Amino acid sequence: MTIPLIAKVTLDQKLEIPAEILSQLQPLTEYEIIVNEEEITLKKLPKRKIDDLRRRIDELGEDPEQPTLAEIVKIVKEVRQEMWEQKNAGNS
Repeated sequence: MTIPLIAKVTLDQKLEIPAEILSQLQPLTEYEIIVNEEEITLKKLPKRKIDDLRRRIDELGEDPEQPTLAEIVKIVKEVRQEMWEQKNAGNS
């Protein structure tokens, strides 16, 4: 019988993994993280696969959809302004 273990994300955005799992992981081992709507999976990468993955990332180059720093700053300012307006609307 498999007993589910619980991992937790702390307030400072750290992932706490149960000791039972950590004891099975080897130091300096790299894992591929696969994320979809239902689950997050860690898959151990063999050494040769890590090199292949790095090569594939290099071949792909930069993401053309990646926003510029100026665009990110603009979005952050807009969100802060909206939050400030919502906060002050509630205080009126």
